[in-house]
Amino acid sequence: MSTHIGAAPGQIAETVLLPGDPLRARWIAETYLSDAECYSTVRNMLGYTGTYAGQRISVQGTGMGHPSLAIYAHELMAEYGVRTLVRVGSCGALSDRLAIRSIVLAITASTDSAMNRARFEGFDYAPAADFDLLRTAYDLATSTGMDAHVGPIVSVDAFYSERPELLKRLGEYGVLAIDMETNMLYTLAAKFGARALTVLTVSDHLQTGEETSAEERERTFTTMAELALDTVTRRA
Repeated sequence: MSTHIGAAPGQIAETVLLPGDPLRARWIAETYLSDAECYSTVRNMLGYTGTYAGQRISVQGTGMGHPSLAIYAHELMAEYGVRTLVRVGSCGALSDRLAIRSIVLAITASTDSAMNRARFEGFDYAPAADFDLLRTAYDLATSTGMDAHVGPIVSVDAFYSERPELLKRLGEYGVLAIDMETNMLYTLAAKFGARALTVLTVSDHLQTGEETSAEERERTFTTMAELALDTVTRRA
């Protein structure tokens, strides 16, 4: 039983979806998983296990930002033997190729966080997605006509940026979108020899100023959730 999850051994599946919002975790479990049971309410960071397409799947909230994600991802892999982790979250678009509710599949995640610089003593480590998961998600997305985009993103520490000119420059260098967790997820998956992928839905656009509501972000990102679930079950 880990410190921040508190589940008993065997309650968590080897494959876990990771929304930041615990209410999104509950919505995914109640909407898509058969016989879903809640295994954790510690700090109200909800976790559930059920089945989807005949495969045992868990969904665990992680909170916002690298430090929070790192706690849950570390404990899932170190304490519960999780081998596949797919982040399902929202992002801000930096590229004019994206629209509200576009799907982003993150190949890599640059960062302004100091967490990896401390880990690698100043060296700029570049974590990446699992290629097989990425390829499966892309093939599924394109076969069904989704507005899906594959490319690099950036994971930042501050939600309210005071450097809009830097974000604009990143977009000019091909960075598709911005989140706050993927860099650490990909790093920890590499450390534990696990597979990880981030699937994001554009919730706001930094170029146009468009945005979705909190309720929409919590409950209406069905395309992203279904793509993630279909990706992990196709890989079984």
